[in-house]
Amino acid sequence: MSTDQEPTPADDDRPQQPTSAGRPLRAHARRNRENLVAAARAAFTAADDTVPLEGIARDAGVGIGTLYRHFPTREALVEAVYAAELDTVTDSAPALLEELPPERALRAWMERYAAFVATKRAMLNTLHTGWASGRLATAATRERITAAIGALLAEGARTGSLRADVEPDDVTAMLLGVFLSTAADEPERTGRLLDLVVDALRPPGSS
Repeated sequence: MSTDQEPTPADDDRPQQPTSAGRPLRAHARRNRENLVAAARAAFTAADDTVPLEGIARDAGVGIGTLYRHFPTREALVEAVYAAELDTVTDSAPALLEELPPERALRAWMERYAAFVATKRAMLNTLHTGWASGRLATAATRERITAAIGALLAEGARTGSLRADVEPDDVTAMLLGVFLSTAADEPERTGRLLDLVVDALRPPGSS
């Protein structure tokens, strides 16, 4: 199958010996899975979803057997990367609002959404299989993205830095238009268009 060696005991994801409190040590297996998802994300974004799985396992520091224990198929790995990226982008909105004023939090969040879209583009062929089978729901994805935008807009409306008369789903549509009209290798143009979107969301007369 490949020249990868069989997984060593350190790669084995079977439950380890329990701790003194009686809980099995699963941290190693959990770390392997996280490393595989991170390596796959980097590989898919840099190239496309035809990258060899052996290379992803190598970049994650595990054997190919460990990869297949976590992700029996390429589709399973791609769907895990997609789910992790979606969680990252949607969960980042509250954290950004704690760190930045609403309009700056919205702009920073748009950058994270753009990165999510770039990763999704690289996996699109495989993702279509998941969408067709019903394992991935595009409607749920849009709802979660729109909910994150809604939270950012609501805080901006509360502080007066963003308009209060904008529907979050309209902003989602605007952002999708930006991403559809720009290529992955046009980050500067994408950034300019995102700046225009934020400008359009400021109240009239604001600086």
